[in-house]
Amino acid sequence: MATATAKIAPSMLSSDFANLASEAHRMCQCGADWLHMDIMGHFKVELGSIGHFVPNLTIGAPVIESLRKHTEIFMDCHLMVTNPLDYVEPLGKAGASGFTFHYEAAKDNWQELILKIKEKGMKPAVAVKPGTPVEEIYPLVESENPVEMVLVMTVEPGFGGQKFMPEMMDKVRTLRKKYPSLDIEVDGGLGISTIDTAASAGANCIVAGSSVFGAPEPAHVISSMRKSVEEAQKKS
Repeated sequence: MATATAKIAPSMLSSDFANLASEAHRMCQCGADWLHMDIMGHFKVELGSIGHFVPNLTIGAPVIESLRKHTEIFMDCHLMVTNPLDYVEPLGKAGASGFTFHYEAAKDNWQELILKIKEKGMKPAVAVKPGTPVEEIYPLVESENPVEMVLVMTVEPGFGGQKFMPEMMDKVRTLRKKYPSLDIEVDGGLGISTIDTAASAGANCIVAGSSVFGAPEPAHVISSMRKSVEEAQKKS
């Protein structure tokens, strides 16, 4: 069975938004495998009240489309929105590579959602918040049209720069044992001090924001994280 390869995905949420194209190019030069794009803050009006998935607003399809003109790298789009189905067509058209939706926002229509994501040529993935039991997403991995990656949130989604939650590694260990070749991504508080914990638990796709963009040598951070994942895989 194939091993899930190491993929390091700098989070553009931590980049200089005034220079996104040059920041994307810089990350590619530093050895990034993917660019992680946080798309969050879709509001909906329902019965007179306003609800939202996370308390923030960030990148949307027009930004993805603009960036796509400057790079061919895999754009790993993480949707923290109340109705991810609305975003499939615009993101597919914009050039997104991966489409990660939150299980909590797609409990009722994930089968349709996965099919539409694949129809648009994107890699379907599901994310789980810290409070969601990992067992709830087994059907999405095992369905006839499965997700191809699971993102375990290691912080509460919504803002960059939060502290890593090591207790979430139980979810990663459980998933890796059950699905040896699955892409398992972790997002939140990942850096040099936490990468070994995530890698040894079985994560192979690593999202890192401020630890990469705030580093004097981002290339060193990226290569160190990749080495940690590869070393952990040799031991498993």
